[in-house]
Amino acid sequence: MIKANPGHFFEDFKVGQVLHHATPKTVTTGDVALYGALFGGRFAVQSSDEFARALGHAGAPVDDLLTFHIVFGKTVPDISLNAVANLGYADCRFLAPVYPGDTLEACSEVIGLKQNSNGKTGIVYVRSRGFNQRSECVLEYARWVMMVKNDTSIPAPDPVVPELPAIIEPARLAGISEAVSFKNYDIDLAGSPHKWKDYAIGERIDHVDGMTIEEADHMMAARSFQNTARVHFDQHQAATGRFKRRLIYGGHIISLARALSFNGLGNACFVAGINAGKHVAPCFAGDTIYAWSEIIAKAELSARSDLGLLRLKTFAVKNQTCEEFPGQADEGYARDVVLEIDYWVLIPR
Repeated sequence: MIKANPGHFFEDFKVGQVLHHATPKTVTTGDVALYGALFGGRFAVQSSDEFARALGHAGAPVDDLLTFHIVFGKTVPDISLNAVANLGYADCRFLAPVYPGDTLEACSEVIGLKQNSNGKTGIVYVRSRGFNQRSECVLEYARWVMMVKNDTSIPAPDPVVPELPAIIEPARLAGISEAVSFKNYDIDLAGSPHKWKDYAIGERIDHVDGMTIEEADHMMAARSFQNTARVHFDQHQAATGRFKRRLIYGGHIISLARALSFNGLGNACFVAGINAGKHVAPCFAGDTIYAWSEIIAKAELSARSDLGLLRLKTFAVKNQTCEEFPGQADEGYARDVVLEIDYWVLIPR
């Protein structure tokens, strides 16, 4: 009997299959400190216990994307250990805050399968959920990955492509308890004077700053999330592949873009949901990431007068600044765009 886990291949998945992922992880202040050291986030609510308590939180909540990465990391050994590429995300909702001391675990359901025409790979669609120690769902999202087929003689399954919303309706978003009020939000301590009313649809913001990724940065980040995907770690095997180098985990770029967005969106303190995300091109150690955002839409929350929603489309670009706002071009993307992410943020009104 083989003891080591070789990972799943495309033909191992079945629509309706439910996967309960190892290993539960207790989130510590050490995880939070390491995340801050790697990405440099400066949002006040997640940085200061005292700032968070003034709003009604028990303490500083964990950065939403740290929660995402931990839950995502749980899913890798069962879903994407042998993935060719992580292709996209949709319908991602942050449903409750996570605090240091909370324990997270995850499960996923296979919601779609489609073999590619080459017969060697296929697309697996899953919906993953993260739960805390009280069995409360704190996060759920759909993603799709391209998987290698280990036995090409196995017939293709009947194609099932799930219908996923292009945009999450604002009524399905919140994730903030009524006990938390932003009426006492201190814009001086937060570092930005701009609230919900100060942003206009169509406005573009160059976040100006850049961050160069070191080899140790992305591997340390992926290890801390317990993300075991081989393409991020094994240079011995990577040297025989297409790029000859270790790929940087796509979520690393998402977190960099989010951290860089503080310069211009300093009060956009929570990610409420991710409508869609696309890893446009790979990144490698030595690349420098810049980012810019466009305000796509604004929405009020019917039960909240202290908070509003901004829908942002953020582009991350490698090795060039963003004063010219490189993004979509013709039927593709401008040179060196590496990420497009469409998401909702909560911001004081």
